[in-house]
Amino acid sequence: MKVLVTGGAGFIGSQYVRALLTSADASVTVLDKLTYSGNRENLAPVAGHPGFSFVEGDIVDRDTVADVMKGHDAVVHFAAESHVDRSIDGAEPFVVTNVLGTQRLLDEALRAGVGRFLHVSTDEVYGSIAEGSWTEDWPLAPNSPYSASKAGSDLLALAYHRTHKLDVVVTRCSNNYGPYQFPEKVIPLFVTNLLDGKKVPLYGDGGNIRDWLHVADHCAGIQLALEKGRSGEVYHIGGGLELTNKELTERLLEACGRDWSFVTPVEDRKGHDRRYSLSIEKIRSELGYEPAVPFERGIAETVAWYRDNRAWWEPLKANS
Repeated sequence: MKVLVTGGAGFIGSQYVRALLTSADASVTVLDKLTYSGNRENLAPVAGHPGFSFVEGDIVDRDTVADVMKGHDAVVHFAAESHVDRSIDGAEPFVVTNVLGTQRLLDEALRAGVGRFLHVSTDEVYGSIAEGSWTEDWPLAPNSPYSASKAGSDLLALAYHRTHKLDVVVTRCSNNYGPYQFPEKVIPLFVTNLLDGKKVPLYGDGGNIRDWLHVADHCAGIQLALEKGRSGEVYHIGGGLELTNKELTERLLEACGRDWSFVTPVEDRKGHDRRYSLSIEKIRSELGYEPAVPFERGIAETVAWYRDNRAWWEPLKANS
């Protein structure tokens, strides 16, 4: 199988590429714009693989997309602007990349006769849920410019299936963590700050709840959906562990050998969703998905990775 992976130099995309090339008979072309969160170093472990190739380019650039799409059997579409705070400060890059960029990819996949288009999305498209868990048919109600742009791209992808019969599958994940995550996100931000003896910011009362998913489990779920998912369907990929931000902070403090004196309460984020919770019964029953990385082990390994790889993250924080 020849797979085009957009955003493959980012946190989740690079994990997927590394895993695919080391465990399957596949060749991979990565298309990545190498914005602040894309990093060629994330792909260094597979850079010499005979099935790997890299194209620096923008998914909004129709000519680039048309050229790189040719000859691929499948597309796994990770490329996106993804940081909520940045979308609040300025929404335009999110609309352009996440909506227009996805439309360009769908158009060219259709023209090239690509066999399957897997669109990677997020639980944030649903908004917030006080109790229970979202199922895949839950109405979309995004609250941030970021999540609204992702909801728009989801709907476009599914519309291309219904209108053009393009073989589309959409996955929606919960909050990811693991190595190589850009240090603006909460876990790597907190870990790197704490390793440096700096304080960490806790939004509001710390009561916002998220489900945590190790990036390796997420990518395993994506591969199941790519290989076995039903065309035109949405599949949730979750980790099965809900924590308040305060509980998460406590675990990170413990893992880094710090105490609550390193926490600074800050004003809550605008439109901050209170709770996310995905039901994973569909992907579990249909495709056999099960998260395999316990949170305690995953966090310990993640902290150890950031402790041992300062040369990777220190320049990123210095330039951000």
